[in-house]
Amino acid sequence: MQVDSTSVANPSLLDDQPIEKTLSIWELVTSGGVGGNIIMFTLFLLLAVAMYLYFERLFAINAASKMDVNFMNNIKMHIMQGKLDAAKMLCVQTNSPVSRLIEKGISRIGKPLEDINTAIENAGKLEIYKLEKNVSTLATISGAGPMIGFLGTVIGMILAFHKMASGGGQIEVGALAEGIYTAMTTTVAGLVVGIISYIAYNHLVVKTDKVVHQMEANATDFLDLLNEPS
Repeated sequence: MQVDSTSVANPSLLDDQPIEKTLSIWELVTSGGVGGNIIMFTLFLLLAVAMYLYFERLFAINAASKMDVNFMNNIKMHIMQGKLDAAKMLCVQTNSPVSRLIEKGISRIGKPLEDINTAIENAGKLEIYKLEKNVSTLATISGAGPMIGFLGTVIGMILAFHKMASGGGQIEVGALAEGIYTAMTTTVAGLVVGIISYIAYNHLVVKTDKVVHQMEANATDFLDLLNEPS
């Protein structure tokens, strides 16, 4: 094995080799000073709120989408037999947006078809409002998260350049670089919060649209039943 004679003759060259510096995620998050820590805490709080709203709405929408496949068949049978009370009781026992729409329509039977349609539409708007409750907050978080993160980066850059200016040209490059990449972590955190919230929002919108389509389809079947000749 050959040994570099220059290194042996001058051991200080070995001591001057660059040492790899490691940085944990926790150190990266908490090394931004008071301002950076406030920004990071705000972003984590927004992420927690977004996750709570997502799962709360997801469970509510999934529960609203569940309905007995024989529900409409039983409603049709009761109405054709003139058992309106039985049909209404079936709607009460079935806890879903569709059942509440049909119940509203059954309570209007005997009035003009246009009045029944209007009552169902109004009930449908109320059900959609319930499904979309707090979903818009996710959209707000998805937009506010990156902006808050960028705000933290701008503040960090201002402080870094202020340190450079106040150092009288004697500022260390390592200290300046550390301040800059610490400031950039708020942008990364803001983008993570924004991306997660945006995906969660769009997923809930798709799930809600499916329930709305289910409501419209069943309401149309109910109106067609009432419009059938006796």
